Amino acid sequence: MGSINTARVVIGGIVAGLIVNVSEILLNLVILGADMNAAMARLNLPPVQGAAIGVFVVMGFALGIATIWLYAAIRPRYSPGPRTALCAGAAVWFFAYAYPGVGSAVMGVFPGRMMAIGVIWGLCEILLGAVAGAYFYKE
Repeated sequence: MGSINTARVVIGGIVAGLIVNVSEILLNLVILGADMNAAMARLNLPPVQGAAIGVFVVMGFALGIATIWLYAAIRPRYSPGPRTALCAGAAVWFFAYAYPGVGSAVMGVFPGRMMAIGVIWGLCEILLGAVAGAYFYKE
């Protein structure tokens, strides 16, 4: 078992994070923009903007790096390739999208329909990001 190539994790993670961030912009501005603004108004909160968006962008890249780090960590056991990247992406999706998304919906923080769209969208974006980022990872 070799050691993890940190530089390649960062490179692949930036690629994955870029996919996540572009996808999130499309989701939150075009597809769910009106729903998100209505949900925030219902909670007596201002629309998401400014510094919050900056934090979400940084966290998108961090999520991409974490996904490729997990891919690199499980790669020796599962073998390199897209199937292993999909496994890493699915694990990250569960902890970063599914669990908190379902929690927010059942507590009534955000509407269930909006959260369902976000969770399903997140599965697609993180799986695509994982495969794309894993392409750039080499030991």
